[in-house]
Amino acid sequence: METAPFRFGISLQTPGSSSDWAARARAAEDQGYNVIQSADHLGMPGPFLGLLAAAQATNLRVGTYLLNAGLHAPAYLARDVADLHRLTDGRFEMGIGAGFFESDYQAADLPFGTPGSRLRTLERVIAGTRELLAAEQDKPNPPLMIGGAGKRILELAARTADIVSFPMAAGLGQGTGEQELTARVDIVRQAAGGRNVELNLFVFMIGATVSDVDLRDLSSMTGKSAEQLAELPGVLIGSPHQIADTLRRYREELGINYISVTESYRDTFAEVIAQLT
Repeated sequence: METAPFRFGISLQTPGSSSDWAARARAAEDQGYNVIQSADHLGMPGPFLGLLAAAQATNLRVGTYLLNAGLHAPAYLARDVADLHRLTDGRFEMGIGAGFFESDYQAADLPFGTPGSRLRTLERVIAGTRELLAAEQDKPNPPLMIGGAGKRILELAARTADIVSFPMAAGLGQGTGEQELTARVDIVRQAAGGRNVELNLFVFMIGATVSDVDLRDLSSMTGKSAEQLAELPGVLIGSPHQIADTLRRYREELGINYISVTESYRDTFAEVIAQLT
């Protein structure tokens, strides 16, 4: 099987002025990033207008990482997705997940529900949105990314999405981070049934050594030591050359070719991109 080329996404989170936002998007483009991404949490700027501005300032693709299905009705989501798809000349990727921050639901005065109910909502929102898009005269059909760590959401993603994203939680479990990620990749491959699905890894921390990354909050949440957490696939430790070697191995062994990082690591990860392109 031919090895897919690397793609690199970067999440720009806080738009300032129009000129500042455009400058940051262009800087990411110059550093070798391929996709500008935007999160979807209440208390943060909405993703769609910022992504449109980034697309107008660059030649990059843009995408949501990730829309919270529980906060979107298909009718409104289909409208916004269709508009952004058209206004970016087809450069939009629709990333969506089941939602995991209870505070978002509280702020929207909506029930948080159970993991099962949130998964069912995700299925309903995706199906409804796609049906409405297919009914449009020009049939806008942006690539669909689904992110998640549980078995059922990964099986759904494998059956229906173009891109499957593995967030931080995809490396958490009883085994090592790589063992857990490998097991989840296997779930996707088996459920995909031969479908060609692109695999994305969300990187949330990068450092030259373990002491360079602050894992205290995550350690308190998980009960794992900083050294254990540093083994998570979404925590990249080492020199740019060493990290590049790690990502090459993920691509060769697991088929993960699409890597996303947050803007706080833009310059640091750009050194890694230089090793991979």
